[in-house]
Amino acid sequence: MIRRSFLKNTMLGIPAMSGALPSCTNNKKPQKPIIISTWDFGKAANSEGWKTLSANGHALDAIEKGARITEADQSNKTVGYGGYPDRDGKVTLDACIMDEKGNCGSVMCLEHIKHPISVARMVMEKTPHVILVGDGALQFALENGFQKENLLTPDSEAAWKEWLKKANYAPVMNIENKTYQSPDPGFFPGSIDNHDTIGMLALDSQGRLSGGCTTSGMAFKMHGRVGDSPVIGAGLFVDGEVGAATSTGVGEEVIRCVGSHLVVEYMRQGNSPREACKKVVERIAKRDPEKAKNIQIGFLALDNKGNYGAYALQKGFSFAVKSADEEIVIPGESYFK
Repeated sequence: MIRRSFLKNTMLGIPAMSGALPSCTNNKKPQKPIIISTWDFGKAANSEGWKTLSANGHALDAIEKGARITEADQSNKTVGYGGYPDRDGKVTLDACIMDEKGNCGSVMCLEHIKHPISVARMVMEKTPHVILVGDGALQFALENGFQKENLLTPDSEAAWKEWLKKANYAPVMNIENKTYQSPDPGFFPGSIDNHDTIGMLALDSQGRLSGGCTTSGMAFKMHGRVGDSPVIGAGLFVDGEVGAATSTGVGEEVIRCVGSHLVVEYMRQGNSPREACKKVVERIAKRDPEKAKNIQIGFLALDNKGNYGAYALQKGFSFAVKSADEEIVIPGESYFK
């Protein structure tokens, strides 16, 4: 489904989820180790990351391994292999990763590499830089053993060619687990099951925090467009003294308020993860009330004790949690009811 998108509130709804908790997004007791991620497809990523955490491994390894599961899933049209291309038919990927010490790496507009999260980690660990983009990011990946491959699957190519018939650029808002028929079939063909960026946060048994984001970005975007996902402080921020946060939704609006960093700073002031997410969503809503009615933005946070919480502008956002005590998908609370 098309990432970071627009739709009227009347078409939004929280999905029915088997085994989901009520819309209270504060866990009742802190948990360690724990891994959480945006959207219900994060459940599979969490399960992979949990293999590392349950063996007393590092949170950073859990994040990378979990994110790679989603990147390789070609049925997910907004992350990694099989993601929808830009308006020029090119699949460009963005990703970032960060640990509790402030070490971080990011790639933007990376083509032909299935696992940008792993390239981002290599940028962090093997270079003096934080961000590599475009051809430079590809060159770096190839020099370090990554294989060049075609990421445009037949399904995604067919969707792009159908879109080209009218080439209207008016993305629709994310509605997780709902089937939505676009009112303009020239914009997007047929019924689609909406997904978005995956943002992941983990706390390991030794109290180390890490996080990661990976995405193929907004479908049929302008070539070269980058959202919040690979921007440290916007789509992801980790501070071992406090906690970590990640975001989903309209990336441009998250960048404008450096949203994930702001969530962490609210936690530093003593707010719970849920309250910190809520405060940032409220700031976005109050800054431009009319725009806020027609966009989706959600934040997910984890503190350094193992408490988690989330909040979004609109209904429909969900997140997945995996610990020794639970493996669940939770519908997030929202500003607009």
